[in-house]
Amino acid sequence: MIEIEGVSFAHRGTPVLRDVTVSLPKGGLTALIGPNGAGKSTLLSLVARLQPLQSGRIAVDGMPVDRTPGRLLARSLTIMRQDTGPVGRLTVRELVGFGRFPHSRGRQTAEDHRHIDASLERFDLGDLAARGLDTLSGGQRQRAFVAMAFCQGTDYLLLDEPLNNLDPMYGRQMMRHLRDVVDGGQRTVVIVLHDINYAAAYADRILAMKDGRILADGTPAEVLTPDRLEALFGYRMEVREFEGRVHVLHHGP
Repeated sequence: MIEIEGVSFAHRGTPVLRDVTVSLPKGGLTALIGPNGAGKSTLLSLVARLQPLQSGRIAVDGMPVDRTPGRLLARSLTIMRQDTGPVGRLTVRELVGFGRFPHSRGRQTAEDHRHIDASLERFDLGDLAARGLDTLSGGQRQRAFVAMAFCQGTDYLLLDEPLNNLDPMYGRQMMRHLRDVVDGGQRTVVIVLHDINYAAAYADRILAMKDGRILADGTPAEVLTPDRLEALFGYRMEVREFEGRVHVLHHGP
């Protein structure tokens, strides 16, 4: 379980998170939605200890993130950031292999190679394994970074806008892969999404954030209502149900 208690955070004096308290049980796919600047990415970065806690408490399976050794935390939790940074002259396979570093410390074993092969296959990267990252499209590169995070083999997988640069086919495919991972009982996925219909279709739970606070927390049907969506995004949207799932018509006039 990821436990977040009373977490606030400010950047250069500007509040980003305001007294956030929420628990994320192990298992399932949780989507974080909300307008730009809501604090979604900051919350993930604090859970993954990419930024220091300023107030409150965060623990992963009972391990306080601010006091747990990095190597131990990296075996329970991994994050794919929105800004993946420079890629150099790495091949796809080399990048995905970096996910094994907390286990191998750079000396990969046969077990590490099995994880790498499985991650390449999971995200349809086998044919691209020997390609340099600098030769890939933005969408292909994005899949490679998700595969690297997956390859780390942690119980918790935090993904910050992993659908960036993915066309509709690969976006759908990515969400199906993640749904399969969760349904297989292997991982807990917490994902920041801008497309609320992907959240509606694939998430078990949605956390809706605005102005550094959690505005709503529940199933897609509970959170994606016209009233809550208007409070979240500032305009009214039509919501319909299709084959047991809600669908948000947010492109209307």
